[in-house]
Amino acid sequence: MATIRILSDRVANQIAAGEVIERPAAVVKELVENSLDAGATRIEVEFRSGGRASIRVEDNGGGMTRDDALLSLERHATSKIAEATDLDRLATFGFRGEALPSIASVSRFEIQTRAAGDEAGTEVFINGGKFVHVRDCGRPVGTRIVVSQLFNSVPARRKFLKSDATESAHIIHCVRLYALACPQAAFTLIEDGRAIFRSPECATTGERVAEIFGRQIAESLLAIEVADGGMRLRGLIGRPGVGRATRHEMITYVNQRPVDSRTLSYALIESYHDSLPKGRYPLAFLFLEIDPAEVDVNVHPAKREVRFRNEVQVRAFVIRAVLERLRELGGGSGVVAGLSLATGEAGRLAAATFPAGANPPAESRLAAPFPAFRPLAPLSAPPVPGERMPLPAATVSGGEAARLRINWRYVGLAHGVYALFETDAGLVLLDRRAAHERVWYERLRTQFATARVATQRLLLPVPVELDAITTALLFDRLGFLNGHGFEIVEFGRNFFRVEGVPEWMDPADAEAFLRDLLGALREGLLMAKDIDLARDELARLAAVRAVRLPDGTSEPDMRTLVSQLFSCRQPLTNPAGRPTYIELGHGELARRFQK
Repeated sequence: MATIRILSDRVANQIAAGEVIERPAAVVKELVENSLDAGATRIEVEFRSGGRASIRVEDNGGGMTRDDALLSLERHATSKIAEATDLDRLATFGFRGEALPSIASVSRFEIQTRAAGDEAGTEVFINGGKFVHVRDCGRPVGTRIVVSQLFNSVPARRKFLKSDATESAHIIHCVRLYALACPQAAFTLIEDGRAIFRSPECATTGERVAEIFGRQIAESLLAIEVADGGMRLRGLIGRPGVGRATRHEMITYVNQRPVDSRTLSYALIESYHDSLPKGRYPLAFLFLEIDPAEVDVNVHPAKREVRFRNEVQVRAFVIRAVLERLRELGGGSGVVAGLSLATGEAGRLAAATFPAGANPPAESRLAAPFPAFRPLAPLSAPPVPGERMPLPAATVSGGEAARLRINWRYVGLAHGVYALFETDAGLVLLDRRAAHERVWYERLRTQFATARVATQRLLLPVPVELDAITTALLFDRLGFLNGHGFEIVEFGRNFFRVEGVPEWMDPADAEAFLRDLLGALREGLLMAKDIDLARDELARLAAVRAVRLPDGTSEPDMRTLVSQLFSCRQPLTNPAGRPTYIELGHGELARRFQK
């Protein structure tokens, strides 16, 4: 058995760096938090080569004396807590005292700082965890930290970094989160010598959102501010009907700290139950203020997650607050709107929907009517009315089924969705949407594989403003999208124009579909490693948008659809795996009627 020994401080710091410093954006996060905790009203962040070459964070905060500057580079050295009970009263971003020594152990680290009242500042230089020098320097009150050659001393960590564009996007997103959290502070962000944004002090959160997230997003938001039961919820939420394909624009804060909170996320999703279609997520920049003793911010090494002492109460409060705001615009209705949302009933609703400790589904209880659709052009010549139609058989392929003949007599349309057929064996219910999606999916998949995707040029290009991370993802896949019917061009920093769309797409859907595609990219889909898988996923997303069903239908239309469906290779399910039809035989009908 190997001998047990105490790790050296250098190795311990490098291990700690693995927990706290995952990528360059984590360095920026820790340094910006320290600047805000020091009372800075002006923060400048500059980085090069995605942060791996250098990162500089400079502020006009309180600064440090020589002794404090040296102590700040020791593990677990902090001015923010002294006893374990202080964790119940935290009003700062940082508190563990691990960030600076962890960063210094895996980089070339230089800090210059000066406290008010000191005649000279202090400069400390560390290379890979080893002290090089400590000396006086001239500088104004505040702190300047430069981190260069990040992870050079741990090459294994460096090789796991993503491209410069991706790492830059994460840094930009991080700075934007803290700029939004603290509109009273002026922020400047510089990448490779070019200013990304310069945001002066802002009076409101809305002004800061417009400055750094774009006017398009800001104009689609509603202000919200509610206080009750020792909690206060404020910020901006999306208008009813304005949604995204992913949760990346559901941004939540607890006591000004940006966090990932399932409690807040699921409360938001539940609040938009009647305001967004299934699978869509709201826009939100929400700030929850709560007694620090009621929330544990020490459950994650990087402080990204929090835990509430009373999850049900917090969830109920958020649901009630958001629903009431949406209801003011007529956006809230349904079962939830029919209840008196006093704290007790809202709490029981939230507890019943998402029991404490449960992990509810991402799309929980979301529902919406289908959009308007357009009919498909025939894949082949449609059958003559009255002619016997192909038999859908679960035990045979589409090609084999097409050769079989049986009577399918169209009866009518139920709820505008399900086509009812009488057959010799019983009854068939055909999901029109699922059937059309299967036909369109296979049609588009064939087009993509043969690179024959026609483009329709737009008379008026569609402008699309994106955040930094999504912009980097779009650049990576711009060639792929433009090779599949789109014409998308850059039109400024984080700004694009859609000048052409595939012929199957309604131009009015261009922006929404592009954002859905980018959401899929953020979820790891449509990646360049396998072009076939990327085309398959694009066809799945496109099939949903391509379908346009009329309000009513005729018998020839239904015969055409069934003929097209059973000419497909996989007619039994739509691209998402849902059945395209169900069949009720005479035996099942007799059993149901107790015959």
